[in-house]
Amino acid sequence: MIDFIIVGQGLAANVLAHTFHNHQLSFKVIGSPELSRSSLVAAGIWNPVVFKRLTSSWLAHQTIPLLNSFYSGCETKMNKAFLFNSPIIKPFIEEQEKRLWLQKSKNELDEFLGAVSADNTVLQGCNFSGEYGLVKQSGYIDTNTFLNETCVYYKENFIQEVFDYSLLKIERLGVKYKDVSAKNIIFCEGHLIKNNPFFNWVPMKPAKGEILTIESNGLQLNKCILNKGAFIMETRKNVFKTGATYEWDDLTEKPTQKAKKELSEKLEQLITSEYTVLKHEAGIRPSSIDRRPVIGRHPLYAHFFVFNGLGTKGVMLAPYFAENFVLFYLQKKHLNYEADVKRFYKLYKSE
Repeated sequence: MIDFIIVGQGLAANVLAHTFHNHQLSFKVIGSPELSRSSLVAAGIWNPVVFKRLTSSWLAHQTIPLLNSFYSGCETKMNKAFLFNSPIIKPFIEEQEKRLWLQKSKNELDEFLGAVSADNTVLQGCNFSGEYGLVKQSGYIDTNTFLNETCVYYKENFIQEVFDYSLLKIERLGVKYKDVSAKNIIFCEGHLIKNNPFFNWVPMKPAKGEILTIESNGLQLNKCILNKGAFIMETRKNVFKTGATYEWDDLTEKPTQKAKKELSEKLEQLITSEYTVLKHEAGIRPSSIDRRPVIGRHPLYAHFFVFNGLGTKGVMLAPYFAENFVLFYLQKKHLNYEADVKRFYKLYKSE
């Protein structure tokens, strides 16, 4: 009997798999990566700063050190590179933004806000001049490489199929799914939690996001991420990702012409160089109603757990909350109260 069945094959499930392995917990991962493509589509950017209010991102001081140690550890283990530390360039639209940046860079955000610069030779083919701020301790994860290499590394632990809830049996000492017996099961299904008969009461507010992959020979970002109304980042020589849109009504993973037009207009405000669109993709971000993760034990079934709601900051939050969950499970430590699924227990109605 193994310790956990992990249901799902996105970022959350894969980060949990590594974390379980690091703590000597046995597991099987069951899911189809084609069911939800949000982790594959995602740019994988982490940013310790909320630009709208110029404050630190939620838990940034705790999550970023763990992020770096976790993903670099995975790189070493799997002998693949997918962690890229890249400063974010934030152009100033008005003088007040610059003054606030300088003020906070000397106080509460000194770890994350870097120098103010007017050196526009750093970037080539971009459509802005003037001063900008540099965000420190930011970057991106190549989520495709991370997910694919994790699947290869743990190939004996991965079962590539759509999980069938009707075949899950609750037993005295745990659960059984087909021929897999486990002490526990944890669901990491993103927005598809709506189809889960055990956790469909968790209130989610998923958001569709679309991005473009472009090729441009005249654009150079010097290993930086440009953020001005949209982001643009280089993923390989002359190839860039840009986005992203937000849509709450159309929750299909089909790219739309409306979003492509929006992204193209934003891109043309960002750059002057010519480009070709190579790819247009869409995914559904698994955000909860209060924009906090949803993690913890089912109110009725003691062996059932959920690990969901990482939203737009999954790359940054997943390692921290995977560790939080494992310590909760192994050492009875408290889950972060803002992320604990207990806050929604009142919505659960047992049959």
